[in-house]
Amino acid sequence: MKAMILAAGKGERLRPLTLHTPKPLVQAGGQPLIEYHVRALAAAGFDELVINHAWLGQQIEDYLGDGARFGVRIDYSPEGEPLETGGGIFRALPLLGEAPFLVVNGDIWTDYDFAALRRPLEEQAHLVLVDNPAHHPRGDFRLDAGRVTDAVDGQPSLTYSGIAVLEPALFDGCQPGAFKLAPLLRRAMAAGQVSGERFSGRWVDVGTHERLADVERLLAEGA
Repeated sequence: MKAMILAAGKGERLRPLTLHTPKPLVQAGGQPLIEYHVRALAAAGFDELVINHAWLGQQIEDYLGDGARFGVRIDYSPEGEPLETGGGIFRALPLLGEAPFLVVNGDIWTDYDFAALRRPLEEQAHLVLVDNPAHHPRGDFRLDAGRVTDAVDGQPSLTYSGIAVLEPALFDGCQPGAFKLAPLLRRAMAAGQVSGERFSGRWVDVGTHERLADVERLLAEGA
């Protein structure tokens, strides 16, 4: 199974750190955020990675290189303009092949064990969900007996962690360009084609300086 790290975000809320540094190379605990993913994926047995990038993306290629020093092979999918999550993955499909693949947002930090996702996929998507963080109290989806459905007001919900396994068929009918992943997931949910799991370990969406400080604190505690 291949894995894709989504690294095309501009990170505007992390300015001035991201004025001259792409968001995935912002450091926590003395190491770029994206390097935590590369090392964790390698440890979990993923040795073929795809990384998309846009804003200052050449810096990411210069830093990670071909992946050899991490024990992996990295292919890059550069985007002249950010294509959003769905469009970025769709553009990279020729590099990902015909089998299901893991995808992880480059701007999260987590101790999730990616090896848990190295198993057959019976649906079009499998999502890792987390408890709703303070900055996203309404959540995204519902999880019921292993099946994921859209969130309903007034009912318990969970937040999409930015970690999933996707079947290339999820993108059937898509056209090149910028588009979001969520509508494709909701279409698959309506067809009963999305499974999920709840992760209760450490997870931070590193979108602000305050949340970057949360990662620094967790690392200092030996997470």
